[in-house]
Amino acid sequence: MDPTSLQRLVFLTSLLSCSTNQARLTVTPSRSQVFKNEPVSLRCEDDSDGWTVMRNTSDGKITECEDWGISAGSSCNSSHMDTWDSGVYWCESTEGSTSNTITITVSGGSVILQSPALPVMEGDDVTLICRTKMADPPSADFYKEGVFIGTESAGHMTLLHVSRSDEGLYKCRVQNEGESPESWLSVLDKPTTSMDPPTTSSAPPASSLHLVFRVICHLVVFCPYCISTFLMVSIYRERARGSDQSVSMAMNPSTHAEQGLDDDYDDVMSAVTTEHQF
Repeated sequence: MDPTSLQRLVFLTSLLSCSTNQARLTVTPSRSQVFKNEPVSLRCEDDSDGWTVMRNTSDGKITECEDWGISAGSSCNSSHMDTWDSGVYWCESTEGSTSNTITITVSGGSVILQSPALPVMEGDDVTLICRTKMADPPSADFYKEGVFIGTESAGHMTLLHVSRSDEGLYKCRVQNEGESPESWLSVLDKPTTSMDPPTTSSAPPASSLHLVFRVICHLVVFCPYCISTFLMVSIYRERARGSDQSVSMAMNPSTHAEQGLDDDYDDVMSAVTTEHQF
């Protein structure tokens, strides 16, 4: 498939993806490239019936499964894929609703790039595998948008924690074997959640929690002791003040009595003295 045709198919894929998705199309084997004469099975995963596998090939013809494969309910099987079977595949209902799309490229050469047929989630790890018909290559060169991005042993390249910037057309090349067709890697945005889980850095260390717990325990034990001590001291002071007043009141009558006795004694002595003088 020439680059212009592939770009048209990618554009059609983006248009179809905007439709209402009520079913999900899957493919076996789950990759976007297959060798010529390889079997392929496509399935519309949905709880209801009435879905048909459709495709649009590079010649611009939109056809149903019966025109190029064997239909079995909501599935479509092709035992021998050929290069003209390259194109965009999707599920379509009798009401006109469509599913996600899958772009399948059938290679007549000896090298293919094994990449995800379905979009991957942002943050996932994605492994690209360069395969040949005969055996796994000892190494392979990988390209994105035609730009060399690295050589990997055993033909495996892993993209760690992919983001939207990793989207694009990828291909690989094996020395003395040739290169694969290009395949589009699609990355979906990671869904946002209403509440993010607490991070480890925001949680206090275990030692701090233990210290706080000990302080609280000491306060619980010490505060009642302080309150009870304060109440006991207050009661004791009130009682002491009451005892002082009682003693004072008891002492005052005795003082007046003594004063009366002293006055009587003076009067008697006065009388005795006077009588003696006469």
